[in-house]
Amino acid sequence: MSSPMPSHVSSATSLWHKHWLLERNSMLLLLAIVIVIAIGGLVEVVPLFYLRSTIETVSGMRPYTPLELLGRNIYVREGCYLCHSQMVRPLRDEVERYGHYSLAAESEYDHPFQWGSERTGPDLARVGGKYSDAWHRDHLRNPRSVVPGSIMPAFRWLFMTDLDYSHIAQHLRVQALLGVPYTKEMIAHALADVRAQDTSDVSGAAALAKRYPKALSRDFAGIPGRITEADALIAYLQMLGTLVDFKLYNDKANIR
Repeated sequence: MSSPMPSHVSSATSLWHKHWLLERNSMLLLLAIVIVIAIGGLVEVVPLFYLRSTIETVSGMRPYTPLELLGRNIYVREGCYLCHSQMVRPLRDEVERYGHYSLAAESEYDHPFQWGSERTGPDLARVGGKYSDAWHRDHLRNPRSVVPGSIMPAFRWLFMTDLDYSHIAQHLRVQALLGVPYTKEMIAHALADVRAQDTSDVSGAAALAKRYPKALSRDFAGIPGRITEADALIAYLQMLGTLVDFKLYNDKANIR
């Protein structure tokens, strides 16, 4: 008379038989795969519905000024993101070269974001204030005049093309619908703010700075009496990475 099968062997045999059913029945296997993927997806997605925001609130961030926003549009139009990224990764070599790693909140008002995936040229996330307006003007007119080994094409026509900002108020309204916190006051003064930021008018610059803290006001392209596409692009470049006080983050992380 044969001895009874041990319980652990019996359970293993039963489990193997169930697995065998899945392997031999394609429809049953497909159903099991769908169930597992659905459960995994729910575990990932459901918690997001209970979060007010997935982006950390960062002090200093604000919407783009009308001139900066138009400059960003030119940046996108000319395909600058194809050669320049705007995302410093949290790696030592990148932080030492470009500065503090990028925060999600820095792209909060970007539609679309400009992280990029190519670095034919350097990352521009921290380029604001790194160079003078004159440097940017020379760089756009003739890149090799300031960076001898540059393969970047010249963008001379930006200095010859007047900026079209007639529809900037409507543009801000659309951005507001997408969640960018442009107020009615910002929208109402959009045209005036474009002119104020590109001049040295004291009263206009003060009102602009009240609506947009840290906004720079000056003749960016160096062409008095005109507001060109170069003005807008340089204004945009000069604000990148300047809104957040990264010293606060470095102090918390004891970074020197």
